[in-house]
Amino acid sequence: MTTPPALLIAGHGTRDDAGAEAFRAFVRELGRRRPDLPVAGGFIELSPPPLGEAVAELVRRGVRRFAAVPLMLVSAGHAKGDIPAALAREKERHPGLTYTYGRPLGPHPSLLRVLERRLAEAVDPSWDPAEVTVLLVGRGSTDPDANAEVFKAARLLWEGRGYAGVETAFVSLAAPDVPSGLERCARLGARRIVVLPYFLFTGILPDRVRTQTEEWAAAHPDTEVRSADVIGPEPELLDLVLERYEEAVRGDLRMNCDSCVYRIALPGFEDKVGLPQQPHFHPDDDGHHHGHGHAHSHSHAH
Repeated sequence: MTTPPALLIAGHGTRDDAGAEAFRAFVRELGRRRPDLPVAGGFIELSPPPLGEAVAELVRRGVRRFAAVPLMLVSAGHAKGDIPAALAREKERHPGLTYTYGRPLGPHPSLLRVLERRLAEAVDPSWDPAEVTVLLVGRGSTDPDANAEVFKAARLLWEGRGYAGVETAFVSLAAPDVPSGLERCARLGARRIVVLPYFLFTGILPDRVRTQTEEWAAAHPDTEVRSADVIGPEPELLDLVLERYEEAVRGDLRMNCDSCVYRIALPGFEDKVGLPQQPHFHPDDDGHHHGHGHAHSHSHAH
């Protein structure tokens, strides 16, 4: 019987120790779920272990083939450019190694169910959903396609669930920010707002969302504001990562290229079309400190 390819989980990275440990614990749980698979995980930046170390661990375990799944909700610069570049570099470091690259998690129906649970936990059971406005808060990116994905998730969360509305905001790099998003909800007549972080695990940015929400709520006592929790290591998330793994193994790759700045001349981003893929070095490689102002490179698996 042919040994299935190993599973490599690629994480964004965080300066938050609890968030980094949540990722590592999630990778360990995936390994327990699939004892037939060698499983390893690493980060692109900010926290150990780096992705290269995770690949080296798989190689030490005798792995020659693996499928990499980005543990990310949207396809931004990391999923589009940095991870493919890092994987290409690892292939050069380890001759004979082959891999396929899966797609980000996206607003999958199973994750929408988890978000719905997080909302249910945050609201008073007596509240009518028609009186609740949800503010979905994403990470934020310099990539318009990535930001558009958060709006797509918001729309899918709103469809058929009866909320007064689902608005969108971002905690960094993109407008509207959290206070502006809350202000928009209030101007639309919201009396009850639930702020829902569109993040997988706890970390500095989700903490910032909660803090900014509390500050805005304190200044607007007439509006009832609740904060929901992050998605977390739910069974649905474990299932979805394994689904993305199986897609990658089968070669069923459907990365979103339709509105990608590296392929399509989007207004204001025309200079990014056709940019060559450049490896993006990270702190654990060579002391590089990450700045989000640069132009990310891009690679697609087609």
